Amino acid sequence: MKNLALLLLIVAGFLSCDKRQSSKNTMNTKAPTADKIAKTMEIHGDVRVDNYYWLNDKENPEVIDYLERENDYYNKMTAHTDALKEDLFQEIKGRIKEDDASVPYLYNGYYYISRFEKGKDYPIHTRRKGSMDADEEIMFDVNEMAKDHAYYALGGINVSPDNKLVAFGVDTISRRKYTIYIKNLESGEILKEHIPVTTGGSTWANDNKTMFYTKKDEQTLRSNQILKHTLGTDIENDEVIFTEEDETFNTYIYKTKSNKYIVIGSNSTLTSEYQILNADTPDAEFTMFQSRTRGLEYSFSHFNDHFYVVTNKDLAINFKLMKTPEGETGLENWTEVIPHREDVLIEDVDIFKEYLVVSERKNGLNELRIINWTDRSEYYLPFDNETYTAYTTTNLDFDTKVLRYGYNSLTTPASVMEFNMETKDKTVIKETEVLGGKFDKNNYESKRIWATAEDGTRIPISIVYKKGIKLDGTNPFLMYAYGSYGSTIDPYFSYARLSLMDRGFIFGIAHVRGGEYLGRKWYDDGKLLKKKNTFTDFIDASKYVIEQKYTSASHLYASGGSAGGLLMGAIVNMSPESYNGIIASVPFVDVMTTMLDDTIPLTTGEYDEWGNPNEKESYDYMLSYSPYDNVKKATYPNMLVTTGLHDSQVQYFEPAKWVAKLREYKTDDNLLLFQTNMDAGHGGASGRFEALREVAMDYAFLLDLEGIKQ
Repeated sequence: MKNLALLLLIVAGFLSCDKRQSSKNTMNTKAPTADKIAKTMEIHGDVRVDNYYWLNDKENPEVIDYLERENDYYNKMTAHTDALKEDLFQEIKGRIKEDDASVPYLYNGYYYISRFEKGKDYPIHTRRKGSMDADEEIMFDVNEMAKDHAYYALGGINVSPDNKLVAFGVDTISRRKYTIYIKNLESGEILKEHIPVTTGGSTWANDNKTMFYTKKDEQTLRSNQILKHTLGTDIENDEVIFTEEDETFNTYIYKTKSNKYIVIGSNSTLTSEYQILNADTPDAEFTMFQSRTRGLEYSFSHFNDHFYVVTNKDLAINFKLMKTPEGETGLENWTEVIPHREDVLIEDVDIFKEYLVVSERKNGLNELRIINWTDRSEYYLPFDNETYTAYTTTNLDFDTKVLRYGYNSLTTPASVMEFNMETKDKTVIKETEVLGGKFDKNNYESKRIWATAEDGTRIPISIVYKKGIKLDGTNPFLMYAYGSYGSTIDPYFSYARLSLMDRGFIFGIAHVRGGEYLGRKWYDDGKLLKKKNTFTDFIDASKYVIEQKYTSASHLYASGGSAGGLLMGAIVNMSPESYNGIIASVPFVDVMTTMLDDTIPLTTGEYDEWGNPNEKESYDYMLSYSPYDNVKKATYPNMLVTTGLHDSQVQYFEPAKWVAKLREYKTDDNLLLFQTNMDAGHGGASGRFEALREVAMDYAFLLDLEGIKQ
């Protein structure tokens, strides 16, 4: 499901079994089987029998034994590619500047920088007071903090207004249950307050002693409570400020860019609600900004004596910008600033003293619109191709004419720019290096092509490849997509992907319905009772690249993770003959059982995405595409399925059950490999280099299928 680490999930591969080079030993290696223990489930008069339901109990030694047997099978079946995996890892790692650093940003008198040291997996978070020439203060050396842990994630770094304390969250299991700690930046001491089972984030009031944070439900991991902690007191006495009782909503807390307001947010898929409090008076009561109305979505920024609201009010499906006075925040007081447009999606705004910057999307492309507050003159930043990503980055200063934004494309490494909104001068302040001496962006070509879906809708596909390929159907082609939650996968540069393209692969991103690439309607047409559009769009995009001779079915591969793994599970049931290989990472494949179990993390909050199967119409529709429920006697393509034992978003047992059932039903001799990271969760390995090993594993699978040995 939602996932945030999408970039790692985009790596995948696919390759033809007739070219697979297997050692004699693997020919005699028997695939694991799981015991069949029937569990009957009935609802709406429909009976489902799940023979592998028992795999959901990871405390059962037999479950761990099955996962370990699958890992052993994977290791044996891929042992002949071990050298290739290591070569790929070293090759990809060799392109990365190991002693790299982020672009410094100034906030509240300090410059903040995160940097890496050569050979180390984790960042070092630092700051310098007043000037980049000042002495470096190391806030966190995550390498030291992580050294005794197989998995380590630090997040939610939050410095107090007086710059003396920093709160931070730590997860050492990869279940996204963070413990919040507080560090004295003057002494280096970690204070005694340790707050478990949180999101990891926190918000300081302006008094430097009051801290708000979000607790998670221990079982479902839903973010459901906002608490207030006073420095130096027992956490058992922390006051519950707000409890989100609606199980379809999550709650969170943050401070406005102006630092004047603390905000409690509550969101479901379709609805927003916010409460605000002056950050100078943390013991006062929060007041309602605008109470929830089903279907009304909004977010806001504070500037001077107004709030600026991005909202879908009045059926503004692509959102519009409105404003309302500080003391009159109810819906009836909102007035229009930028109207709704049918062909332009408003994604975000950045507010400065003299300028308003609007992040928009038109015809799938990012646009940055700059408006002068005084004379209302406006212009767009120019971009010159159709396969790029542009976005505003860290812009914390109100009183500046300089906009910081990021840019990259399928052929161009990431850059960070500073743009003077008055003079229109642009400065590149960081351009990501690709080491190794072999990369030249002029050796690669990217374009956007359009397939036609079965209902006549045009589906955009962003592709990239090394120049010189021939359109003769023999090129290996890796197609990726996500297609859920309105999450858009923009064309982006990848160090790792070069290892595929330099070996002849074409890479494509199918911008299928379910994302917001072509606006909010594009999302609405790929969810709930229209979810199958996501799957058929991908299949039609695949058939199009075959028809245009970019590749053929014997060289076409598909990849997706999380909700994109659901897409992989659906297409192999619906059109298995179209692909030679599939990589499904942490795939959401047991739709029915998961969405009928409200004790599983994320279930209740996702009824507006997939449907509520307790209602018969939704049940029948979801059942018709649920990958696990639609496994059949058929020939399936070569498949690599990966998961993490501690995954809190897509539980490990979904892919485990799916693989067990596929082994029972598939009628072919194609590869079916299942690998479980026994130390990680949804995002995979935590260190930057360990994550690259997972990429190398996927790529070796693809290259081996294509008969490419080095």
